Amino acid sequence: MSSNIILWTITAITMLGIVVRPWRLPEAVWAAAAVAALLIFGLVDLHQVMAGAARGTDVYLFLAGMMLLAELGRRHGVFDWLAAHAARAADGSGHRLFLLVYLAGTVVTVLLSNDATAVVLTPAVYAVARAVDAPPVPYLLLCAFVANAASFVLPVSNPANLVVFGAHMPGLADWLSMFLLPSLGAIVVTYAILYYRLRAGLPAAIGRDVAVPTLATGGRVTLGALGGTALLLGVASAWRLPLGPITLAAGLVALLAASMAARVSPGATVRALSCDVLLMVAGLFVLIEALQAHGVVAALAAQLQHLQSAQPVMANGIAGAVLALACNLFNNLPAGLLGAATLDHVAAGPALRAAALIGIDLGPNLSVSGSLATILWLTALRREGVHFSAWGFLKLGVLVMPASLLAALLLLQVVS
Repeated sequence: MSSNIILWTITAITMLGIVVRPWRLPEAVWAAAAVAALLIFGLVDLHQVMAGAARGTDVYLFLAGMMLLAELGRRHGVFDWLAAHAARAADGSGHRLFLLVYLAGTVVTVLLSNDATAVVLTPAVYAVARAVDAPPVPYLLLCAFVANAASFVLPVSNPANLVVFGAHMPGLADWLSMFLLPSLGAIVVTYAILYYRLRAGLPAAIGRDVAVPTLATGGRVTLGALGGTALLLGVASAWRLPLGPITLAAGLVALLAASMAARVSPGATVRALSCDVLLMVAGLFVLIEALQAHGVVAALAAQLQHLQSAQPVMANGIAGAVLALACNLFNNLPAGLLGAATLDHVAAGPALRAAALIGIDLGPNLSVSGSLATILWLTALRREGVHFSAWGFLKLGVLVMPASLLAALLLLQVVS
């Protein structure tokens, strides 16, 4: 058996394990098994393992900081408070609540990343829907779709953004000039299609007496820390500083401040964090290192260069669409890592890299296997006893994803 066949077999099994999680094994187990298999079959050596893992340092620090901030928000009731205010503002209208939940999800995604929306806003929205006697599923679906639709408004809105741009990360002004209009297009189109398809299941009237939880001192400090972090990351993006160390530093400062204000030990918050995601991402970086070492990236780069020569006008859009579909086969993080390596190989310009990022961020709205955020959303639903089928998600996704992707790519063409 050739080394390439073994490599692709390891890749396929790893992706399947991460997405399906047979025997309920954590995603990190499959990533670690992939690294072990690569070493056993001699496809990488220890130096390549270390080099591959080291490439993800900024991403690990960013994810760790965001997980800290999200856990603080959950523990101190910030997300419950936000969802309850949305329900109160709905003033008895199920349709207005639909819009307000979508807006709340947009804000959380933009400022705290799509994973935070999936993990911490989803249970808060479920609790609010039950409190106002509304069917929870239409509102919960918003959390899944907006987590991807709003995930390229800012660099911090999706860890995949750091993966795709890496050392080529533009400043905040350049980022907004490229992505603000395409993001708005994706957000609006996603909402319009979801409302059209789900409106029949929305109640005309819902309960008005929603108890808005009082934010204790720790909650108020956490809310202030979240706002301060958003401003800090905006400044860091404008100055083109690495976002990972700053995000982790902000999370640690927020943890200490909130713990002191609430007079609780920070240890409980830290213990609640899962390292599985970080280990999984590190394993994926090593897997991409192996693919690069065995010529896969060079072959993809050659195909991309051929596409640019054959279709100079449409090449960017086609690349974005291909990556959008690839996310649903491999998940968006490995697709983003492989795409980023290919873009680096061809010294891709900003427009091509931007189209690729839009495909990687919006592609996961096709199926439940598309992104880590959607997988985390499904897990959050199961914890609440809610089950939504992969087929049901695909029936919505096949309408939402292509339309929002087309809108975003066309608007990118306008601003490029």
